[in-house]
Amino acid sequence: MSTTLATPTRPRRQAGALAEDVVRRFGDRTVLDGLDLAIADEELVVLLGPSGCGKSTLLRLLAGLDRPDGGRVEVPARRAVVFQADRMLPWQRVLRNVTLGLRGPDADRRAREALAEVGLSGREGAWPKELSGGEAQRVALARALVSEPELVLLDEPFAALDAITRLRMHDLVRALRVRHHAAMLLVTHDVDEAIALADRIVVMRDGRIGNEHLVELPAADREASGAREELRAALLHDLGLVHQS
Repeated sequence: MSTTLATPTRPRRQAGALAEDVVRRFGDRTVLDGLDLAIADEELVVLLGPSGCGKSTLLRLLAGLDRPDGGRVEVPARRAVVFQADRMLPWQRVLRNVTLGLRGPDADRRAREALAEVGLSGREGAWPKELSGGEAQRVALARALVSEPELVLLDEPFAALDAITRLRMHDLVRALRVRHHAAMLLVTHDVDEAIALADRIVVMRDGRIGNEHLVELPAADREASGAREELRAALLHDLGLVHQS
């Protein structure tokens, strides 16, 4: 069943993120070259591009895990990152993995609520090795959202999952963004995933944003429609995978 993207009903917050004229070099190699990107409050932006184009470098800058060599990066104080690997601590049970970094007497309650949101009620006492790949990524999402971030950065979090599990995770992300009202940046190289989830798709090329596409398709049209195929063809062209006549 398709999931319709609901319109947020709470007042919009001043959040999102901004990268302005950002430069990042590694030795003699310039990975980001005057890149500009703005993410609006509550917007889900998907960043597409081939491997090595600088997608993850930009995400790390927005996460505060790296510093630019030039330009300006502005992000909200409350932000969270979900990586391709779940990065769970194998010596801690699921509940303790979600409460990492939380403060206050209600940490356990908040973690249990977050696990319930991602469909993992009853798995609080499980060890990481007992989880499936999809369950482990659900824990990673719960850990990211439990602190109510204003910006969530997702670095190819579903790349290692099978096709059916990936579709279920897409439905979960749609539902979670409506409830949490966070801005999101999803890094991927999967064109179909981008179309399924994005409010806006930006394509990286030569260390900059090469092109961008607003995605205003209803949920059903994102699965199958002429407009979807037109968008998909445009994205493949932007990525240099097909040539338009």
